[in-house]
Amino acid sequence: VQLQASGGGLVQAGGSLRLSCAASGGTFSSYHMGWFRQAPGKEREFVAGFRRYNSNGLYADSVKGRFTISKDNAKNTVYLQMNSLTAEDTAVYLCAASDGTIWTMSRPDEYGYWGQGTQVTVSS
Repeated sequence: VQLQASGGGLVQAGGSLRLSCAASGGTFSSYHMGWFRQAPGKEREFVAGFRRYNSNGLYADSVKGRFTISKDNAKNTVYLQMNSLTAEDTAVYLCAASDGTIWTMSRPDEYGYWGQGTQVTVSS
């Protein structure tokens, strides 16, 4: 599967952005899907995701109540709505997919497919 992330940009603190991750080349519903982010000098961290065949979003504690993950199976696209953004949310955001067994959803090494990332910069 190929993943294409988009929607990043520059936004002021308190603002919102919606990221999209379009998947192609695979059966979308059969993949576990995740959003990760990586800030300069920091490790890649899980943000939100869906287990396959499941519509219940999973979230990192740092984004609960502010971010919402959703998906459109007809468009093979996963979205990440980000509200109440802070400078700490500044990072490259990457979408990822896995077609194998996945345990935690939060470990980058559980995913075999990655998009190219989209930069989110929040100015304070």
